[in-house]
Amino acid sequence: MTGQPHGTAQLSYWFPAILAALLISVLSTQSFAAERTVGVILPVLHWLFPRATRGMLRLIHFGIRKTAHVTEFGIFSITVFRGIRAGRSGWKFNWACTTVVIAVLCAALDEWHQSFVLLREATPRDAAIDAFGVLLAQCFVWGYATRRWPFSAFFRGTADSAKKQEEITR
Repeated sequence: MTGQPHGTAQLSYWFPAILAALLISVLSTQSFAAERTVGVILPVLHWLFPRATRGMLRLIHFGIRKTAHVTEFGIFSITVFRGIRAGRSGWKFNWACTTVVIAVLCAALDEWHQSFVLLREATPRDAAIDAFGVLLAQCFVWGYATRRWPFSAFFRGTADSAKKQEEITR
């Protein structure tokens, strides 16, 4: 026995990944094309930054859209890892590698889908941005699952030094 759930229990771990994939599919429609989101985002940006030039506002809009790519595929990556891990604890390299392969293939599939959508275009750059989101999220998953957050040793070291100093002064 592997300790991995079977049947319905296994599927329940994949439900968030399926929802995330559906959301990505919806966000890849013409309703969320740059030409459509610009009408919503630019007025808000103009209100927030009234002195910004139109070119600067368009650049910020572009940045928001690319940050959305990183975020949506990062979330998808985390949910895929959850499905692969299926209730087991910890972190395994092969779980992370399988997650990256699945999520990057979905990013490529998403770009292929967009090549057929009016007002959308498929670009290798967007697939690379999606892959960056996947990898970044897997770094966070690793840190969370192993409790090896950046600088945690530094902060532990500070607390240990304070205790040692306290013991010396007694």
